[in-house]
Amino acid sequence: QVQLVESGGGLVQPGGSLTLHCIVSGISPPIFSLLYMGWYRQTPGRQRELIASISALDHRTNYSDSVKDRFTISVNNTQNTVNLQLTSLRPEDTAVYHCNYGLRPANSWGQGTQVTVSS
Repeated sequence: QVQLVESGGGLVQPGGSLTLHCIVSGISPPIFSLLYMGWYRQTPGRQRELIASISALDHRTNYSDSVKDRFTISVNNTQNTVNLQLTSLRPEDTAVYHCNYGLRPANSWGQGTQVTVSS
């Protein structure tokens, strides 16, 4: 069973930066290296949306229009981790951020990490 642990969130001012981390446990690095991982976010009254994804195999990435050119996703195949660097943060980026598979999320979501952008 896959286990997902997110960290790195916090309170930042508009224009600030954060780096989020996700440790993926329960699968071996060789299997992890074949996966397509993603970061999702959700705010009250909104659906959870996929905002960034990456192929652990060839490191190809995709971003939603709302975060393109501001967020950067990366993966470490040896450590089974996927990270998300957030820059130029806006109040509308405030959300709970989760990692999961990028194509078909597993049911076992982690606790997520809260990002709050406010002055």
